[in-house]
Amino acid sequence: MRHGTTQLRCLFMAIATMYGSFVLLPAKASCQNTHEATSQTQQPDKDHQGISVHTSDLDDGVTGVVGKVYINASPRHVWSAITDYNNQKNFVPKLIDSGLISDNGSEQVMFEKGKTGVLFFRKTVYIKLSVRGDYLQRLSFRQVDGDFKVYEGDWLIERAPDGKGTMLTFNAKIKPDFFAPAMFVRKVQENDLPMVLAAMKKRAESAEVTFRMARASDPKHLVHPSDTSPIAD
Repeated sequence: MRHGTTQLRCLFMAIATMYGSFVLLPAKASCQNTHEATSQTQQPDKDHQGISVHTSDLDDGVTGVVGKVYINASPRHVWSAITDYNNQKNFVPKLIDSGLISDNGSEQVMFEKGKTGVLFFRKTVYIKLSVRGDYLQRLSFRQVDGDFKVYEGDWLIERAPDGKGTMLTFNAKIKPDFFAPAMFVRKVQENDLPMVLAAMKKRAESAEVTFRMARASDPKHLVHPSDTSPIAD
């Protein structure tokens, strides 16, 4: 019984540490090991270096999130990664399923189903998005059905200041249609978005390497990836 009480006390202290809250509990037992484990999980992943994510509380319980990543690839390969709806389930972490539902040439409808959450808050969410784009520049999305009251934003593709790579920015407004405190929504985005950006970076850079190798081996017969659709590559 005492061991169970100690674990519960340590859990609350770990949560307080993560979110900057203050939970007053009797401190008879040591929580040193639990605190150390929590600190380790907060260390930045080396795969996410160079990725920035910022969240904010907007009006009416909406969470704002902005994520940026530098990608050593052309805008074409970045565009291909963010519009590869049928295959994103194979390279984006926590995605269970994804795919293109319809395409009328100016608007696409796609869906995603994935796992999300932090600590004891876990949920599988579904979302169907309407997507419109300015080829190689901007991909705008908004929910038309799913588990959110608000889910809308943009992917922005810009040449990096060094003139070699590409800056990819994810900018969104999010409000779940289920109970989730704002601090948890922010924590989920801070935890999950770096993984998504890292996956897009890896996908685009891998395609860039493959393209350069093919161009070097047979420059006359290589066709650069392109598409007549104004949205998808």
